[in-house]
Amino acid sequence: MPLDALVFDAYGTLFDVHAVIDRCEKFWPGKGAQLSQLWRAKQLEYSWLRTLMSHYQPFSAVTREALGYACEALGLALEAKRAKALMDEYLNLAPYPDVPDALDKLKGGGRKLAILTNGSPDMIETLVKNRGLQSSFDAVLSVDGLKVFKPAPRVYQLAVDTLRVPAANIGFVSSNCWDALGAKAFGFNVYWINRGGAPVDRLGFQPDGMLQGLGDLPERIAR
Repeated sequence: MPLDALVFDAYGTLFDVHAVIDRCEKFWPGKGAQLSQLWRAKQLEYSWLRTLMSHYQPFSAVTREALGYACEALGLALEAKRAKALMDEYLNLAPYPDVPDALDKLKGGGRKLAILTNGSPDMIETLVKNRGLQSSFDAVLSVDGLKVFKPAPRVYQLAVDTLRVPAANIGFVSSNCWDALGAKAFGFNVYWINRGGAPVDRLGFQPDGMLQGLGDLPERIAR
């Protein structure tokens, strides 16, 4: 079926979450990469646990709590000024180098483009604006109104309802395998950006396509 809409995950897909490493490294030399990895792992873990516990908090709060845990686990003193500086990094994450050109190529022809993210509006809307990508998208959709995180099916339904496009005609793009397979289970056509060459998670589903970066997508869907 033709793809009438393309829906993108934000963090790790369009924007590099590990762009925070430089700031982490300035604060704690030799610990930047380790802190970034643990921070991201706990950020995701807390989103899943909060969904299972039915105790939602906005992604900004989840991200702040994950940062606090990661610093404590690594024995790093997190002063208020440093915490704010690191949280501010999420408002200015660099897009991956191939993202702007790929979005330009994918836009047009009546196809809708949207972001569907766990990020709370205070984070994602500021980030998209700061990176000058507002005109690339018809919608920036956050889970915040649903009070539940991906990969809950209700999140993917939000894209269907907002864009008014059937799931079978939506292409979903994520670099997070768990997210890609959650979208596939829901009924989207799924493209997994697998930059690290990881195996597919054993969740009973397979992505429809695998990409090395977003720059591969325009040619793939043109076939």
